[in-house]
Amino acid sequence: MLTLTYEFKLIPTQQQIDEIENILTVCRKVWNFALAQRKDWVNSRKCRVDACLIDREYIIPVDVPFPNYHIQAKNLTEAKKVIPELQTINAQVLQQVLRTLDRAWDDIWKRGFGFPRFKKHFRMRSFVFPQLKGEILRANRVKLPQLGWVKFRVSRPIPDGFKVKQARVVRRASGYFVMLSLQLDVNVPEVSFHGHPLGIDIGLESFLATSDSETVARPRFFNSLHRKLELLQRRLKHKKLGSNNRCKLNQKIARLHQQISDTRKDFHWKLAHHLCDRAGAIFAEDIDFKTWAKGMFGKHTLDASFGQFFNIISYVCWKRGVFFAKVNKDYTSQICPECNALTGKKDLSNREHNCPECGYKTHRDVAAAQVIRNRGILAVGQPAGLEIASGDVLAGAGNSLAKCL
Repeated sequence: MLTLTYEFKLIPTQQQIDEIENILTVCRKVWNFALAQRKDWVNSRKCRVDACLIDREYIIPVDVPFPNYHIQAKNLTEAKKVIPELQTINAQVLQQVLRTLDRAWDDIWKRGFGFPRFKKHFRMRSFVFPQLKGEILRANRVKLPQLGWVKFRVSRPIPDGFKVKQARVVRRASGYFVMLSLQLDVNVPEVSFHGHPLGIDIGLESFLATSDSETVARPRFFNSLHRKLELLQRRLKHKKLGSNNRCKLNQKIARLHQQISDTRKDFHWKLAHHLCDRAGAIFAEDIDFKTWAKGMFGKHTLDASFGQFFNIISYVCWKRGVFFAKVNKDYTSQICPECNALTGKKDLSNREHNCPECGYKTHRDVAAAQVIRNRGILAVGQPAGLEIASGDVLAGAGNSLAKCL
């Protein structure tokens, strides 16, 4: 089963905007109530019964089970019979809110995420219609439950044969968007190693360097607008809570943040396609970016958003039939890509690779990218003497490189 997600800009009427805002408001209330119910159950079991203060502790009988998704979904059905506000919202939309909360609760232990937070008015930004029936698309309109036919900007055509399975409506600073999940019953084979291999080494001096001696400058997405953002946020602290002026200024700040995010993502997509145009196989380092972002260059690392770039390039490679894999990151800057000799640790100020064994000279990041390329080819089992399109012969059969795989 092949699943794709296409995003389009909605052009709703004022009545449809009011309906979207009403759905988001009810979804926020359901989320906060369900989260409070779970927190109360946990807090009631944090101390012994004989040590609790009646006026300060949560007292819930011991035979009351934990309010998981199934219990809360059943309670939601009963609540809809007596609360008119819940009756105005599609039942599956509210069920999806409870499912999302259940996943967030499980991710605390499974993935080490933080505790789910209560949502203010602007923190509930999306909701899902999990099932769509009948005719869904017609020219530049999409039919959504409870909203009817909504205009959207057809920025790209929907591929033939795909069926729209569900839709997510998202509110952003620049307007409303719809994410359509498209499915096609087809088996997609895995991309095998082929074509010209390319290694990429990411960094902060340049965004990345390739094994073909190409370097890409690092755009400073956040730093370029940091001063403007700082001035707006300085003005925000003087605005009265709940005032119209504070709301308008918050919208300006949100639009600026979205401009930074959209610019960064656009750069990542274009760079990913640029690399796929020049290679049949791409190899990158396997890096833990969460740990990397905690260092002294954390702000610049988060600004570059290498994790998002790796997700995008892996998807673009899969879509365009380019092989993509990650290799061990250790010692990539301490090995000569020509003779595999260990050259020792280099200072960050030293930007040139100069091998004392074979005399090979090149840019430090380019040499690291060539080591990554060599490791990737060895990992997929290709011969060590594979000819590269740029003319050099791939080394990598030496013991020094093999120890670092």
